[in-house]
Amino acid sequence: MLVAGASNARKAIVAGAGIGGLSTALALSATGWDVLVLEAVKDIRPLGVGINLLPHAVAVLARHGVLEQLRSAGVETRAVIFANRHGQTINEDLRGLSAGDPNPQISIHRGALQTILLKAVRDKIGDLAVRTGAAVIGWSETDTGIAVETTAGIIEGDLLIAADGIHSKLRARQYPKEGPARWNGVMMWRGVTEAPPFLDGRTMVQAGTGDAKFVVYPISRPVAAGGSVKINWIADIRVAPRIDGTREAPSRGDWSKPGRMEDLLPIFGSWRFPWLDVPAIIRGAEAIFEWPMVDRDPLPCWSFGRMALLGDAAHPMYPIGSNGATQAILDSAALANALANDSDIPKALAAYEAARRPMASEIVRRNREQGLDQILDLIDARAPNGFVELSDVIDPAEIATIVGDYKKAAGHRVKA
Repeated sequence: MLVAGASNARKAIVAGAGIGGLSTALALSATGWDVLVLEAVKDIRPLGVGINLLPHAVAVLARHGVLEQLRSAGVETRAVIFANRHGQTINEDLRGLSAGDPNPQISIHRGALQTILLKAVRDKIGDLAVRTGAAVIGWSETDTGIAVETTAGIIEGDLLIAADGIHSKLRARQYPKEGPARWNGVMMWRGVTEAPPFLDGRTMVQAGTGDAKFVVYPISRPVAAGGSVKINWIADIRVAPRIDGTREAPSRGDWSKPGRMEDLLPIFGSWRFPWLDVPAIIRGAEAIFEWPMVDRDPLPCWSFGRMALLGDAAHPMYPIGSNGATQAILDSAALANALANDSDIPKALAAYEAARRPMASEIVRRNREQGLDQILDLIDARAPNGFVELSDVIDPAEIATIVGDYKKAAGHRVKA
């Protein structure tokens, strides 16, 4: 077992113990690196709500030996259904094993995922592999490597990976004039509600339009037959005009900011579908959190000598298409592969960037154009009061093209 700082292997310092940072630690350790993860908070707690891991991200994590833990803690998603605000199905997109992929798509609580990855890092690298209460402030290159300035002192290593999130201090150092994250005028309210399963208990649904959308999916299985499950939900409401490129968000994305159901029920209070009572789900939430839908412009460069950006520090994107955590995990695999193939660290980091930046930037762009959610707006514009036959409203081939193009851009396995 490698203990951070105690081996003769080259040493990677990772800023941030989120999904991207912990995935990076596992990926680099598997290729022989000594890894130290620095986390600003003193106590890593299982925060957040539900997220989806796309099959190609699950494939990466499976190589780190955590697939069974993911399956046990989450739900293997069978399909994603797009529906109008009347609950009518527009498109059913099979996912994971149900779509013939060798890996499942998994819906899971973000805190549960982080806990699984944190345990794996400590088990595989050592208990000292993650140091909390040590925020990374800056860095400088030395004759032999890199010196990382933290709130706990200077730590030396061979490279630094910035996985410190959308408000990355290391990104801000390289792009000091970038300013705050861009807000698109949509506020999101998120919660987890314990309730009976809906549909088959393994389906994710996105209903409504880009201006008022309700996303819902289970993140646990029933403990016993007929039992309840934990249902993750997201309510999006456009509260300001579409982004003009200059507006600052009303809050800075604090995951712990409380939300109020009173802000949601005027929009979603009548959304009762044969398979789901939306207002009941909202009222039953353990807690409701609110934050703006924000991203940042794609960058011209992620790598700077012996330092590189990763995950939300590199490519924060609107939460459309379940790509946030997935793309960070794919970053970690590409980074480890590049470093394994070239001992020259700056060249390897440039190769990692070349492999990942075009795809991530394209997803940011597509998500600004609603991604797969554009299907919802298309149908609402053509049939705002619902439809009898979907084919009277849209050619199924048009939907198939939208879905296929987006999934290909996001790295899914797409059948010819």
